[in-house]
Amino acid sequence: MGIHYDYKSTRGDKAMKKEAKRKARIEQRRAKRSNVNPKTSNKDDMHDINKPITLEDLTNPDKN
Repeated sequence: MGIHYDYKSTRGDKAMKKEAKRKARIEQRRAKRSNVNPKTSNKDDMHDINKPITLEDLTNPDKN
């Protein structure tokens, strides 16, 4: 048999390692994607609805 003697005996173990590695990569991508897009910052960006919007509000980048 030679070089292929242990192929079938280790095939399941190799498949499980490959699957675990793939799932780890997917989890890393999910974690990275969730850290990049925080959804709680929308409250700070809103303009006061009782105050009229002026040209300075729209064009001044330093005013927050």
